[in-house]
Amino acid sequence: MLRKILPHPYLSLLLVLVWLALNNSTSLGAVVFGAILGLVIPFATAIYWPDRPRIKNPLKAAAFFFLVLWDIVVANFSVAKIVLFVPNSRLRPAWITIPLDLRQPEAITLLAGTITMTPGTVSVDLSADGRALLVHCLHAPDPQATVDEIKSRYEARIKEIF
Repeated sequence: MLRKILPHPYLSLLLVLVWLALNNSTSLGAVVFGAILGLVIPFATAIYWPDRPRIKNPLKAAAFFFLVLWDIVVANFSVAKIVLFVPNSRLRPAWITIPLDLRQPEAITLLAGTITMTPGTVSVDLSADGRALLVHCLHAPDPQATVDEIKSRYEARIKEIF
């Protein structure tokens, strides 16, 4: 019964929190409208999610969120350093292919989004079979080290979450 009312409880909670953050208010009206959004949107979109992603470990998901937040801050400084101090002749942009162990579309999407949100890298394409992700790096003197870092730092943690 509860699954019919709340088909995606984490999404519902996230929608309420995002609504309150966007309103910059915790007034009764904002909370009620956020709750309405948190109920209606997941219910209306449930038919488009036939196989709900299962989060095995919410604590690891929270830890991953803070790791990505930290990496975004650090990468901003790294990109600023590259832009300000690395001459174009020493810049080593690269297209790298990351072989994926992930199979769930939601997990692959989370990985691609994480890579794109981190300054200096952009997820560009997913192979037709979903087994490789094409990424552009602003500066990757050792492309294999970048692949290894993405796989160990992000993909391994995402596998623990899903």
